[in-house]
Amino acid sequence: MAPFYATLQTRALDAASSHLAKRDLTVNHTQAVTLGVMGAYVVVIALLWNLPYVRWSLWPFKMLVIAFHEFGHAITACCTGGKVKSISLDPHEGGVTHMQGGISAITLPAGYLGSSIIGALLIFAGFDIVASKVASIVLGVCFLLTLWWARRDWLTIVTILLAVGLLVACWFIAHGEALKWVVLFIGVMSALYSVWDICDDLILRKVNTSDASVFAQRYGGSSRCWGVIWSIISLLFMAVGIIAGIAAFRESFSEQEESSKHFIPTS
Repeated sequence: MAPFYATLQTRALDAASSHLAKRDLTVNHTQAVTLGVMGAYVVVIALLWNLPYVRWSLWPFKMLVIAFHEFGHAITACCTGGKVKSISLDPHEGGVTHMQGGISAITLPAGYLGSSIIGALLIFAGFDIVASKVASIVLGVCFLLTLWWARRDWLTIVTILLAVGLLVACWFIAHGEALKWVVLFIGVMSALYSVWDICDDLILRKVNTSDASVFAQRYGGSSRCWGVIWSIISLLFMAVGIIAGIAAFRESFSEQEESSKHFIPTS
């Protein structure tokens, strides 16, 4: 994995040296198109999320971002001395991570905030084709870990395999240009997932078993208060991802495609 991280770091540092130092956040044509597509994604996702009869079309992507959510719980449990027993996804759009130990003050918010961080990073990568390629490889590693923890849950396995198949297929379309838009879409949906899910669970309908409710029971405050705080943090992560993408990746579409031809070429 080291060469891939090195490539992304080199591209980011090269871009930063010429643009970040100047604090140049002027949006060029390529970035304007990317932001426009991102805005369209937000509208489409919001509509499909709430409209009956068509919301099923988002189901595979909902399962994917829920997998990110559970991955956030799992990875922080491991980092705080806990042990992950299993991860499972529910067909009714739920998920659960069975674990022992860990610091619950960290693991409880890590589901929503973890999926938000992943979303922000994917949005950042979605401004550039090569960065999207690297992001898809990193996602692959995360998927492998999730598959290990969820090796007995068929829905998680199917969701992950479908996501991997989609990402691999996009590598072969226009030197990865399609991958850029798919990574951006997944990033937007993952970044906004916590906001919409918290709103759905804690404002539109009270759910006593949500992460925010459990956190409030253990550490005080109200579930709505913690939900709002986590939502604001999630939106801040998304904003940082957008600003960083604008500052770091300023190549035109043609320049990005040319650079992509020299990074794990597929055609």
